[in-house]
Amino acid sequence: MAPALDACEGVLLLDKPPGYSSTQALARAKRLLGARKGGHTGTLDPFATGLLPLVFGEATKFSRFLIDARKSYDATLALGLETMSGDPEGEVLARREAAVSPARVDEVLASFLGRQRQTPPMHSALHVNGRRLYEYARAGEEVERKPREIEIHSIRRLALEGASLSIAVECSKGTYIRALAMDVGRALGCGASLTGLRRTSVGPLRVEDATTLPGIEANPQKARLRLLPPEVLVAGLARLEASPAEAKRFGHGQAIAAGPGVEGEEIGVFDAAGRFLGVGLAQAGGILAPLRLMARNDPDAPDLLEQVGENRLK
Repeated sequence: MAPALDACEGVLLLDKPPGYSSTQALARAKRLLGARKGGHTGTLDPFATGLLPLVFGEATKFSRFLIDARKSYDATLALGLETMSGDPEGEVLARREAAVSPARVDEVLASFLGRQRQTPPMHSALHVNGRRLYEYARAGEEVERKPREIEIHSIRRLALEGASLSIAVECSKGTYIRALAMDVGRALGCGASLTGLRRTSVGPLRVEDATTLPGIEANPQKARLRLLPPEVLVAGLARLEASPAEAKRFGHGQAIAAGPGVEGEEIGVFDAAGRFLGVGLAQAGGILAPLRLMARNDPDAPDLLEQVGENRLK
């Protein structure tokens, strides 16, 4: 018999409002939905808004795969204004004249395309020596940060009105938009900081399909029906359809055949009926070893979608 499912099993797309940390937004959603186990798939700063996918129940096992996905943002930069944190919450360090042309902005933005190394800002949640960087920053301490490789897949100007510049960015995991904003300001010669940030997508998920905290509070049952199945978290992985015998073995933690040429890849595994079984890691010799498994190991158990309602992106 399959284990009982949490009433909140799956992925909920939340449009996070300003003033909430990601953890605070998750805690409120969990309380409103009566969820026992939950997490989120990538931090948004309190001043930022936009897409925050929340994971509940079995979906928490697969949140890492969405954390690793590309993300898109709309950002507003105050040109000529530099703050200690690079955002509206930081102490003002400098104000300068910011008279730049659209052509100059486009030229500078284009220079940030592609792979590059970015130094994480001091006001970030990255752990260094057991403490988050923002804890050092609040104590007035500066610590060494190693630059990390990121990739800017696209960056373009949305609007330039006086000293206010709006841009759209699609980037790899680990990209700090506030650091990008400060770097753009330096390249323009006037400095810059963020005044607004909105995440518009994470992997294949879009903010247009998200609900809000007031929406959840108004109708928790309707919000539960918006839950997406855990497999949306692994949409970016290669997919393997297992035979009935393979599905049974994989679901019970045993390796199955992965096929040639995929060594080192993480692969989403489904049974012949399309039921998500988990993720495996392809190893030498064409073996696919279970990495993360759904708790439903019985291939004859009712499908998740039948138990929590029809799930849609819209």
